Amino acid sequence: MADKGCGHMDAHRQNDWGSVRYDPRFDEYFTPAGEAMQCLFYCPWCGEKLPKSRRDDWFDALEELGIDPLQDEIPAAFQSAEWREPSVSDGD
Repeated sequence: MADKGCGHMDAHRQNDWGSVRYDPRFDEYFTPAGEAMQCLFYCPWCGEKLPKSRRDDWFDALEELGIDPLQDEIPAAFQSAEWREPSVSDGD
């Protein structure tokens, strides 16, 4: 997940070594924590509030399509930020 979201971390050269990562599926910033991840709600360098997570929306959108993300194949659009585009979530 090399995507940097809205580019917030580009403004912070402290992140050149990648301690903060971005997950475009959920619009979340996080730091790795062993085999888990610790979501961030505020920028660790400037304190700015980061975007609200879209994790619940992601699961809701899959459920509306009848997809169980724990058992079914996840469509390609849902493996990036593409699922948030109106044409994908509207089923067009």
